[in-house]
Amino acid sequence: MRMIRCSSPLLAAVTLVLWATPQALSQEPEPEPRPPYQANCRTEINGSYATAHCHNPYPITDRVRLHIECERWWDVDVDSAPTGIDPAGSVTLTDRCWKEIRAVWVSHQPLVS
Repeated sequence: MRMIRCSSPLLAAVTLVLWATPQALSQEPEPEPRPPYQANCRTEINGSYATAHCHNPYPITDRVRLHIECERWWDVDVDSAPTGIDPAGSVTLTDRCWKEIRAVWVSHQPLVS
């Protein structure tokens, strides 16, 4: 039986590929920069109620809407009316589902005059 010999450059190349592959796969994509009109919003869920606190640091009015997806199939999802946040302004939006909440998010739209 004859043994196969590996040259050290080949062994180094294989080691590098095996080491680099998990590193490359674990890198997360860069987050996209926010448009320069989107207010800073944070959401919180308390039981069946959802609240969004938004502050607009930009010189353009931002129209925000609170969206709530309810957990139960028979529970109606909620979309609030658009609310304008003037520059340096803040707003709190609150709404609810009858039962549990699955997801909450805020959408943004610039108010162009």
